[in-house]
Amino acid sequence: MLSQILPAPLVGAISLFLHTINTFFWATPILIFALLKFLLPFSKAAKIFNYLLNGCATAWIGTNGWINRLSKSISWEIDIPTELSKQQWYLVVANHKSWLDIMALQQTFNGKIPFLKFFLKQELFWVPVLGLAWWALDFPFMKRYNKSYLKKYPHKKGQDFITTQKACEKFKSIPISIMNFAEGTRFSEAKKDNQNSPYQHLLKPKSGGIGYVLSLMGEEINQMLDVTINYPDNDDFSFWDFLCGRVPRVQLHAELVQIPQGVKGDYVDDPEHRKQVQQWLNQLWSQKDRRLALYDSASTTPSRQPVNQTVHSKTADQ
Repeated sequence: MLSQILPAPLVGAISLFLHTINTFFWATPILIFALLKFLLPFSKAAKIFNYLLNGCATAWIGTNGWINRLSKSISWEIDIPTELSKQQWYLVVANHKSWLDIMALQQTFNGKIPFLKFFLKQELFWVPVLGLAWWALDFPFMKRYNKSYLKKYPHKKGQDFITTQKACEKFKSIPISIMNFAEGTRFSEAKKDNQNSPYQHLLKPKSGGIGYVLSLMGEEINQMLDVTINYPDNDDFSFWDFLCGRVPRVQLHAELVQIPQGVKGDYVDDPEHRKQVQQWLNQLWSQKDRRLALYDSASTTPSRQPVNQTVHSKTADQ
């Protein structure tokens, strides 16, 4: 690894250069295939181009993983189910600790399940190159409104559900993995205190995104990957810190959960159903909080995992 022989700032510069070149390289065919899909609006053609687009995205993520292995010594302590399939639809739900969570999820599940699709803030569409690539890959862009805005413009209420509905219609054509950070924002002690969160290591989970997806895709999605992410040696770090190799360990645990039929009902118009989905999510979050507490208690123990080794374990359904 370059981080073992070069100064950290030089490793960061090389990593940034390689990731930038990789992004531009794969963004080109992604945008071309997206344009062809737009010009040939037939269901069969769209399905073919969706496979091509997801194939390019999978290669993009795979090359990012190779760059990380080349440049940095990271101990990936991964515990995921072995019975995963690229032919199944999945709902992937995780806690949110850092911007690195997305890269960790992509690198861990790339090639094991269908390509991960995220719901993004509308402002991210304007990120150079990446915004267009996410749009071409059918990542939904969400426009969030606060309560005061909705009170002034009530006709905007429900726009997030309409966006989710349009996205889910596209997601039904081929197997896909839909990713959701239920906390809605990255964890911090200040946010936890401001929320008066009942959890030690987590913010309160929000059930809206999950409820919408299960209402719209309950027939396709029967399994959820409940993912817990932890960075035991870093309470806070920047993108530059990661590029420079200053994030030595990543812990990721996933359990395959059978989604109960009771949480697949009408989330939009049934208050009792919304309550049931929230209670189910709260139970999962309590278990996740206990797992993070175990990680925290063992954080002073040196890792015995070899660098870059991926450990698979078969996890029973909950």
